[in-house]
Amino acid sequence: MPTYDSIGQRYSRTRVPDARIVNVLIELLNLPKGSTIADIGAGTGSYSLSLANQGFFVYAIEPSLVMQNQAEQHSQVEWLTGYAETLPLPDKSVDGLISVLTIHHFSNLEKAFQEMHRIVKNGAIVLLTFDVRLAEKIWLYDYFPCLWEDAERFFPLNKLVELIQENTTRCVEIIPFMLPYDLSDLFAAAAWRRPEMYLQPEVRAGISSFAFSDPSLIEQGVQSLAADLSSGTWDAKHGDIRKLTQIDVGYRFLKVTVDESKHVEKNRRLG
Repeated sequence: MPTYDSIGQRYSRTRVPDARIVNVLIELLNLPKGSTIADIGAGTGSYSLSLANQGFFVYAIEPSLVMQNQAEQHSQVEWLTGYAETLPLPDKSVDGLISVLTIHHFSNLEKAFQEMHRIVKNGAIVLLTFDVRLAEKIWLYDYFPCLWEDAERFFPLNKLVELIQENTTRCVEIIPFMLPYDLSDLFAAAAWRRPEMYLQPEVRAGISSFAFSDPSLIEQGVQSLAADLSSGTWDAKHGDIRKLTQIDVGYRFLKVTVDESKHVEKNRRLG
């Protein structure tokens, strides 16, 4: 994964797991402590570690050694080098699976979803993803319009759901994720109420959308944003957003589960 070998060198400094995301993952997984979970595209292992600290055993699967080398070691986390399309685990070897803001990097979504289905028993597959088409075009894109264009890398949510259903024969539940104003995991839109954060090179370095964009266009946006913040122009235009405590900008959890009614019917027929 060349992108994360280059941009991921200081990734763990700004991509700090947010406890609210961790809580939603645990709630949607709905598994007893001690269960085994696969974290696909684990990055530096922040969410793997968070789940391990809550009593789960986690297989952290990540192709980039640069990312893996930043991970904090934990007795309940086992690291495996691999891609979503060829997961290095046996059939039905985990109780549940998570993948946090990663599926837009997969080279073959169909194969990735088939692999997820293959390694999970009857537990849930929980994905956090983003669809710009569901988002309000907030101020961020005025300064960095290339980010809006880059978001086309994200499949439309309805198409994504269809792909999951076709390749897993599972049901998909969509859960909107309202972004709090003080997220610790600084992914693309996380600092929506903190425009000053986007002036920091370290913050931008942890966001793949910036890495995929033309550096000269990003620099233009940074200069323009800095000038508007300094002059008060930003607050005059967009200051009302500072009054909000959460916002919907297109982030969604997907809970992918076995249809138990079909499972029971299949067993009855077999019986």
